[in-house]
Amino acid sequence: MSVAERGPAVARTVSPPVPARRQSPSPAKAVVVIAPLSLTIALGLWGIRRKNTMWGDESVTYQLAHRDLSQIWLTAQHVDLVHALYYAVMHEIFGLFGGGLLTLRLPSVLAMSVAASGVGLLGLRLAGPRAGLLAGLVFPLLPQVQKYAQEGRSYAMVCALVTWATYALVVSVPHHARWRWAVYGSTMLLACLLHEFAVLALVAHGVTLVVSRAPRPVLKAWSVTAAGVVAGLLPLAICSAGQSGQVSWIGGPVRLRYFLVVAVVGVACARAPLGARGPVRLSVLAVPILVLPGLLLLIASLVKPLFVDRYVLYSNIGIALLLGAWMDYFHRRQQSSRNAWITAVAVLAALVPPSLSLRTPQSRSNDVTAIGATVRKEGRPGDGLLYLSGQHRILTAANPEDTRFLTDLALAQDPVSSNTLAGVELPAQEIAARMLEFDRIVAVRAAGAHSPTNPREEAKTSTLRRHFREYGTTQVNGARVTVYAQDHDPSPKAGPGSNSPRASGGAMR
Repeated sequence: MSVAERGPAVARTVSPPVPARRQSPSPAKAVVVIAPLSLTIALGLWGIRRKNTMWGDESVTYQLAHRDLSQIWLTAQHVDLVHALYYAVMHEIFGLFGGGLLTLRLPSVLAMSVAASGVGLLGLRLAGPRAGLLAGLVFPLLPQVQKYAQEGRSYAMVCALVTWATYALVVSVPHHARWRWAVYGSTMLLACLLHEFAVLALVAHGVTLVVSRAPRPVLKAWSVTAAGVVAGLLPLAICSAGQSGQVSWIGGPVRLRYFLVVAVVGVACARAPLGARGPVRLSVLAVPILVLPGLLLLIASLVKPLFVDRYVLYSNIGIALLLGAWMDYFHRRQQSSRNAWITAVAVLAALVPPSLSLRTPQSRSNDVTAIGATVRKEGRPGDGLLYLSGQHRILTAANPEDTRFLTDLALAQDPVSSNTLAGVELPAQEIAARMLEFDRIVAVRAAGAHSPTNPREEAKTSTLRRHFREYGTTQVNGARVTVYAQDHDPSPKAGPGSNSPRASGGAMR
């Protein structure tokens, strides 16, 4: 009789949970994936054209991705090797969908959307459905995420790959299948090949496993995988080290304040008893990926300045997870949801001004569209064109029509045929001699740029100083466009762009 009574009891206690575990996660996963994905796409498409303007780094992507794959590779031998894979990817995308402004930026929107869904799934796995949904929705609202979701650069793709590599890591910890570690390693390696500093996320992952006291087999599997990623990245890192002059413009930490603010907020959120599921706790995963990559760049900057906020864009994964889990914790503590709604509305209201600002041309450090248009307006057919320095030729290269009727005085070989970004310039003496052949010169100088001390640039500036006088300067976002006239021409006529001093201060559309 006792056996008969225990049989049904076992059936009642064992069988019901099985279908519950199989069925309940599906709707939660669908919402956690679709809602952040949709919000990110909506925010990414909002104002994506930025009034049909483009900034310098995007202009480089636009120019190089329109070259043949062989030309991209040859150019990468001289400059921008770290972005060569991204340019090759964009070349193929341009070939499929056309090379317009939308095609330039849409891949970043889609990549950031994939990252948002990955953040949501991470939150779901580590702290529950509501925390996952909130984390996934917070992620696309972050100003830095909104900014780089609309840029034709590799950072959004890197962020997406690091997000999903992190998810693969979390999934691999309780399982010992080799294919899971292969997925993790290949995803991380691809992220690193798109941008070398993605390797700093690997350090954060290692710290997470150590602090989580992962079993020895897990640590061994991660160590082998991490070694494979580093080995795969090493050839690129060694070759690109010879192009370190590309980051010589970094005089100190660039936009450090954002990193410091989110790091402090994230660490404060981590002090709360956030939800914990599985062998890896959310705070133990989120804090290292939020803090360590940026901190390591800052430490490296003591030797050579390297910190730029976009280089560690993927650290936003950490702050989104922590904020999502903290809001879930706050909601569970409140007897009434009134305070939670008031807080949410206040935060959304505070995000409106920066969100609007990010969709204007002034939100970027320069506007090559406006610079090119200013050159076209201020110059007239037959004028000379001079770049101070020559590397700033990329500021007007997005639209060749802007400089079509001007003569580039220093150019010996154009960027495409020379497999460079800015072309090859003539020797200093020839540049000075050519300048003297022109009565009017339109000079382009990047705002805030330091004057190089090489002979070519010295020849340009000394010739302008000795034989020309400044006739008018137009300030545009990221550059100054100045018209010079030779002293023997006392009253040079204004060209189609009206180069009079009265017109020289106007802003371009």
